[in-house]
Amino acid sequence: MPKVAYSEAERQRIREELVAAALDLMVRQGIRHTTVEQVYRAAGISRTFFYTFFPTKEDLVVEAFYRQQPKVLDFARHCLEDCPWREGVANFLRACCAGPGGGLAVMTVEEQQALFRRLSPEPRRVFREKQAELFNGLLRCFGVRPSRERAALFTNLSLSVMVLRRAVPDALPFLVPEAADAAMAIQIRTIVDLLDAMRQEDALPPS
Repeated sequence: MPKVAYSEAERQRIREELVAAALDLMVRQGIRHTTVEQVYRAAGISRTFFYTFFPTKEDLVVEAFYRQQPKVLDFARHCLEDCPWREGVANFLRACCAGPGGGLAVMTVEEQQALFRRLSPEPRRVFREKQAELFNGLLRCFGVRPSRERAALFTNLSLSVMVLRRAVPDALPFLVPEAADAAMAIQIRTIVDLLDAMRQEDALPPS
């Protein structure tokens, strides 16, 4: 006979399992191919019970991205270990461009558009705040003093190279697939140059 009542602690445990399962699936196969059914089956609950935790798939996806943020920061720190600073930052950005199976969940252009359309204004606002916190944290990891302007620029440059690399050739078929990796390398080198310039600027004594 199915259980009809759960304690608050049990519900919290199940919620954590759902988010963890969703993030694991998103990392391995991408957001588009991660289904609600896969997630609730991984947690051992029913579809109906799943929707008492998350009204939509988008709510779950957002929660999974929030769960991933500390892991992204840990990964950035790991990339800086045992290698020169420029190489470590470049390795981090390349890993973010890798797509499913690369160790991190990163949204494609289509996934960003779909998520934006389906979130109401308040969740969108919170998502942007969390995103800003993440990129400020990444700047700190890379030894760059964070600011609103720097985080905004770093966000746009980083997400641009990530989504562009993953968009070729499916979402952007007129771009040349054979040059995609070379273009990505140039874009990453530009981002690294910018961050390095910020680091040097921060190290200068006040005039």
